[in-house]
Amino acid sequence: MTKFILNIFSIALVSAALLSCETIIHPKLESADPVLVVDAWLTNKSDTQTVILTKTQPYFDNTTPTSVSGATVTVEDNHGNTLTFTESSEKPGYYQWVPASNEVIGQVNDSFELTINVEGETFTASSHMGRVPAIDSISFDEDTQIGTNDKIYQGEFWATDPAGKGDTYWIKAYKNGVLLNKPSEINIAYDASFSAGGETDGVTFITPIRRGINPQDTDANDNPLSPYAVGDSVNVQIFSITLQAFNYLNEVVTQTNRPGGFQELFSTPLANVSTNIVNGNAKGSKVVGFFNVSAVTSLGKKFVKP
Repeated sequence: MTKFILNIFSIALVSAALLSCETIIHPKLESADPVLVVDAWLTNKSDTQTVILTKTQPYFDNTTPTSVSGATVTVEDNHGNTLTFTESSEKPGYYQWVPASNEVIGQVNDSFELTINVEGETFTASSHMGRVPAIDSISFDEDTQIGTNDKIYQGEFWATDPAGKGDTYWIKAYKNGVLLNKPSEINIAYDASFSAGGETDGVTFITPIRRGINPQDTDANDNPLSPYAVGDSVNVQIFSITLQAFNYLNEVVTQTNRPGGFQELFSTPLANVSTNIVNGNAKGSKVVGFFNVSAVTSLGKKFVKP
């Protein structure tokens, strides 16, 4: 018994010593050559479509990424239609295609090929536009904050995954016109669940996904706030994405939604996420980013307390 108590006491001392260490360090990271970054998330909405080209920068560099000008950017569909993206005169590195009235980039089941010619190299990527379900309704429910008696109000959208396995989606929500874009707020689905093993084909999206439209805001003391209040509005959009895009976003969440502190010792090591963009020259420059063309459905609602 004495030996056991001593061991516990020793562990407690070591733990206390570790927890008391708060030395701030400034690690010196090795420099790396800038790499092309492609941000090409396009939709079938009759809006201006944009491909953004920038260069990577050092990890601790908080300045705006360097834009890449002078590129030729095109998207061709499987019907032989070619769209040319023209660089914006106001935003260098932003290449845009402006549709005519009611014109869209394509239809569900179309395939697309992105081609970027820049700095003497050619980069390509492919995407397929999948189907997407309509959003039936949005509701707001009253609940009680865990650990308190405070009332909170959560939003929830209702939609049903179409029959047929393998549909993948990105569900985005805007609260009062502002996109919920924290890493922890990235809401993606495989059929009506989180993964292929969910066996939820052709049913209503599961509760965590339906309630993934709630902002995760806190007050000055880091206490959770009610996601919505009377008078707030929410707009929910469902984007069809390819399976490769679904896996890409899963990697983004893993690499950016970090717990911090002691838990970081057991987290997945930091690494570049995958990409579907390829340099035509296997020995040429590296590239990161992603190309996807989505079909989109949306619905909005203002919270009016009954």
